[in-house]
Amino acid sequence: MVVKPSSETTSERLFSVAPMLDCTDKHFRVLMRQITQNALLYSEMVVANALHHSKHRNQLLDFNKIEKPIALQLGGDNPALLSEAVKLGEEWGYNEINLNVGCPSKRVKAGNFGACLMANPDQVARCVEAMVISSQLPVTVKHRIGIDDLDSDDLLKQFVDIAIHAN
Repeated sequence: MVVKPSSETTSERLFSVAPMLDCTDKHFRVLMRQITQNALLYSEMVVANALHHSKHRNQLLDFNKIEKPIALQLGGDNPALLSEAVKLGEEWGYNEINLNVGCPSKRVKAGNFGACLMANPDQVARCVEAMVISSQLPVTVKHRIGIDDLDSDDLLKQFVDIAIHAN
Protein backbone atom coordinates (compact mmCIF):
# COMPACT_ATOMS: atom_id res chain seq x y z
CA MET A 1 0.00 0.00 0.00
CA VAL A 2 1.26 3.47 -0.84
CA VAL A 3 0.89 5.70 2.20
CA LYS A 4 2.81 8.77 1.07
CA PRO A 5 3.03 8.82 -2.73
CA SER A 6 5.57 10.65 -4.83
CA SER A 7 5.50 11.85 -8.38
CA GLU A 8 6.58 8.34 -9.32
CA THR A 9 5.05 5.81 -6.92
CA THR A 10 5.47 2.08 -6.96
CA SER A 11 1.93 1.75 -8.26
CA GLU A 12 3.05 3.44 -11.49
CA ARG A 13 5.69 0.79 -12.14
CA LEU A 14 4.92 -2.35 -14.06
CA PHE A 15 6.68 -4.51 -11.49
CA SER A 16 8.99 -4.58 -8.50
CA VAL A 17 11.62 -7.00 -7.36
CA ALA A 18 10.39 -7.62 -3.85
CA PRO A 19 12.69 -8.07 -0.88
CA MET A 20 13.60 -11.67 -0.13
CA LEU A 21 15.77 -12.64 2.82
CA ASP A 22 19.16 -13.96 1.77
CA CYS A 23 18.36 -13.32 -1.88
CA THR A 24 17.96 -9.64 -2.77
CA ASP A 25 21.39 -8.57 -1.65
CA LYS A 26 23.52 -5.97 -3.47
CA HIS A 27 24.81 -8.48 -6.02
CA PHE A 28 21.35 -9.77 -6.91
CA ARG A 29 19.98 -6.23 -7.25
CA VAL A 30 22.81 -5.23 -9.61
CA LEU A 31 21.99 -8.29 -11.72
CA MET A 32 18.29 -7.37 -11.74
CA ARG A 33 19.15 -3.84 -12.80
CA GLN A 34 21.09 -5.25 -15.74
CA ILE A 35 17.91 -7.00 -16.82
CA THR A 36 15.64 -3.94 -16.58
CA GLN A 37 15.67 -0.27 -15.67
CA ASN A 38 11.90 -0.29 -15.13
CA ALA A 39 11.63 -2.21 -11.86
CA LEU A 40 11.75 -0.80 -8.38
CA LEU A 41 14.27 -2.80 -6.39
CA TYR A 42 14.02 -3.31 -2.64
CA SER A 43 16.73 -3.84 -0.07
CA GLU A 44 16.50 -6.83 2.14
CA MET A 45 14.70 -5.91 5.36
CA VAL A 46 16.86 -3.78 7.64
CA VAL A 47 15.75 -3.76 11.26
CA ALA A 48 15.40 -0.22 12.63
CA ASN A 49 16.77 -1.32 15.99
CA ALA A 50 19.89 -2.71 14.30
CA LEU A 51 20.45 0.59 12.49
CA HIS A 52 20.11 2.46 15.76
CA HIS A 53 22.72 0.34 17.54
CA SER A 54 25.08 -0.51 14.68
CA LYS A 55 28.53 0.95 14.31
CA HIS A 56 28.56 -0.46 10.76
CA ARG A 57 25.53 1.20 9.19
CA ASN A 58 27.24 1.18 5.80
CA GLN A 59 27.04 -2.62 5.75
CA LEU A 60 23.29 -2.40 6.34
CA LEU A 61 22.53 0.51 4.02
CA ASP A 62 25.03 0.57 1.18
CA PHE A 63 23.94 -0.03 -2.38
CA ASN A 64 25.45 0.55 -5.81
CA LYS A 65 24.17 3.67 -7.59
CA ILE A 66 23.18 1.59 -10.61
CA GLU A 67 20.56 -0.14 -8.44
CA LYS A 68 18.43 3.01 -8.36
CA PRO A 69 15.53 3.39 -8.08
CA ILE A 70 15.71 1.46 -4.83
CA ALA A 71 13.50 1.25 -1.76
CA LEU A 72 14.81 0.67 1.75
CA GLN A 73 12.66 -1.89 3.50
CA LEU A 74 12.54 -1.44 7.26
CA GLY A 75 11.41 -3.75 10.01
CA GLY A 76 10.35 -2.61 13.42
CA ASP A 77 7.52 -1.56 15.69
CA ASN A 78 9.03 1.46 17.43
CA PRO A 79 7.94 4.74 15.81
CA ALA A 80 10.97 6.66 17.11
CA LEU A 81 13.46 4.10 15.78
CA LEU A 82 11.63 3.86 12.46
CA SER A 83 11.67 7.65 12.19
CA GLU A 84 15.42 7.64 12.75
CA ALA A 85 15.86 4.85 10.19
CA VAL A 86 13.81 6.76 7.59
CA LYS A 87 16.08 9.80 8.01
CA LEU A 88 19.12 7.57 7.51
CA GLY A 89 17.56 6.04 4.40
CA GLU A 90 16.90 9.47 2.94
CA GLU A 91 20.46 10.64 3.72
CA TRP A 92 21.84 7.44 2.15
CA GLY A 93 20.04 8.17 -1.11
CA TYR A 94 17.16 5.69 -1.17
CA ASN A 95 14.18 6.58 -3.36
CA GLU A 96 11.46 5.15 -1.15
CA ILE A 97 10.95 3.68 2.31
CA ASN A 98 8.91 0.53 2.87
CA LEU A 99 7.66 -0.83 6.20
CA ASN A 100 7.62 -4.62 6.32
CA VAL A 101 4.34 -5.81 7.80
CA GLY A 102 4.45 -9.03 5.86
CA CYS A 103 7.33 -11.21 7.03
CA PRO A 104 5.95 -14.29 8.83
CA SER A 105 9.23 -15.68 10.19
CA LYS A 106 9.36 -16.77 13.83
CA ARG A 107 12.47 -14.68 14.42
CA VAL A 108 10.78 -11.53 13.13
CA LYS A 109 7.62 -12.32 15.09
CA ALA A 110 9.72 -12.66 18.25
CA GLY A 111 10.90 -9.09 17.66
CA ASN A 112 7.23 -7.97 17.42
CA PHE A 113 7.39 -6.78 13.83
CA GLY A 114 6.64 -8.13 10.38
CA ALA A 115 3.34 -9.90 9.77
CA CYS A 116 2.36 -10.05 13.44
CA LEU A 117 1.89 -6.26 13.32
CA MET A 118 -1.20 -6.79 11.18
CA ALA A 119 -2.93 -7.77 14.43
CA ASN A 120 -2.22 -4.25 15.72
CA PRO A 121 -3.17 -1.76 13.00
CA ASP A 122 -3.07 1.17 15.43
CA GLN A 123 0.61 0.47 16.13
CA VAL A 124 1.27 0.26 12.40
CA ALA A 125 -0.47 3.63 12.00
CA ARG A 126 1.77 5.16 14.70
CA CYS A 127 4.84 3.77 12.94
CA VAL A 128 3.71 4.98 9.52
CA GLU A 129 2.88 8.43 10.87
CA ALA A 130 6.37 8.78 12.39
CA MET A 131 7.96 7.59 9.15
CA VAL A 132 5.97 9.97 6.95
CA ILE A 133 6.75 12.97 9.15
CA SER A 134 10.49 12.17 9.10
CA SER A 135 11.13 12.38 5.39
CA GLN A 136 10.10 13.69 2.00
CA LEU A 137 10.46 10.19 0.54
CA PRO A 138 7.43 8.12 -0.39
CA VAL A 139 6.45 5.61 2.29
CA THR A 140 4.83 2.27 1.47
CA VAL A 141 3.75 -0.71 3.56
CA LYS A 142 4.23 -4.33 2.52
CA HIS A 143 1.56 -6.48 4.13
CA ARG A 144 -0.19 -9.78 3.76
CA ILE A 145 -3.86 -10.32 2.99
CA GLY A 146 -4.24 -11.48 6.58
CA ILE A 147 -2.73 -13.49 9.41
CA ASP A 148 -4.05 -16.39 11.45
CA ASP A 149 -7.81 -15.87 11.92
CA LEU A 150 -7.53 -12.23 10.83
CA ASP A 151 -7.89 -12.93 7.12
CA SER A 152 -11.27 -11.63 5.99
CA ASP A 153 -11.71 -8.97 3.33
CA ASP A 154 -13.29 -6.68 5.93
CA LEU A 155 -10.33 -6.99 8.31
CA LEU A 156 -7.88 -6.33 5.48
CA LYS A 157 -9.81 -3.23 4.42
CA GLN A 158 -9.92 -2.04 8.05
CA PHE A 159 -6.15 -2.57 8.40
CA VAL A 160 -5.41 -0.66 5.21
CA ASP A 161 -7.80 2.17 6.12
CA ILE A 162 -6.18 2.64 9.52
CA ALA A 163 -2.62 2.51 8.19
CA ILE A 164 -3.18 4.71 5.14
CA HIS A 165 -4.87 7.46 7.13
CA ALA A 166 -2.06 7.60 9.68
CA ASN A 167 -0.61 10.78 8.26
